[in-house]
Amino acid sequence: MNFDVYCDESGPELLHSEKPKARFMVIGSLWLPEALRVEAKAALHDLRHRHGIGSEFKWRKVSPSKLAFYLEAISWFMAAGQDVRFRAIVIDRTKIDLVRFHDGDGELGFYKFYYQLLLHWTRECNRYRVFCDQKKNRLPSRLRTLETCLNRANLASEITVQATRSEESLLIQLSDVLTGLTQARFNGGDRLGPAKLDLLKNLEEALGHPVRATSVAEKKFNVFEIQPGGGW
Repeated sequence: MNFDVYCDESGPELLHSEKPKARFMVIGSLWLPEALRVEAKAALHDLRHRHGIGSEFKWRKVSPSKLAFYLEAISWFMAAGQDVRFRAIVIDRTKIDLVRFHDGDGELGFYKFYYQLLLHWTRECNRYRVFCDQKKNRLPSRLRTLETCLNRANLASEITVQATRSEESLLIQLSDVLTGLTQARFNGGDRLGPAKLDLLKNLEEALGHPVRATSVAEKKFNVFEIQPGGGW
């Protein structure tokens, strides 16, 4: 079976910032069967048109005047059931030893976490197309290396990884919103404006629990809080 995966991140600068403004970084991914791509894009396009959202939508653009649109986007995601899933990896910057485990390279560490995000949701005999929000890397080969490592870890599937501009992908934009919501909750949500707080509470009400680390068995909104230091 063929699947599409749309990825974005929130707070990648935390891995190398000298004055970090938050504790948790999140990389998020939206998963759906390739056969549903056209239908999903059409639904989001219709929502955007009905609410007069003429440009890229994303977490940082959530505002009182646009809240109705974002609420409907979350409702669409939830109504899609198991056909459209979200998975995020949450990284606590205070537990990351870049020198010991990542050669002192924050960019290398970032893509190792990307690998962990994707690896454990790929299954044998499937084909995955992974679309990452385009970003400037110090080493241009990072995505090719990520693709190679994923394919070596799952020889029975085919995995391609490519950079895509978020303004050209409604599904990366939705992934951005869900990723932003996840980071906001893990970082306390204390500084959220009323619209973002309402959106977060709406998502948590729909999920039936706060946004938090989940078990491996959770499929709709899976949150993996990595523990780099090991332990139980």
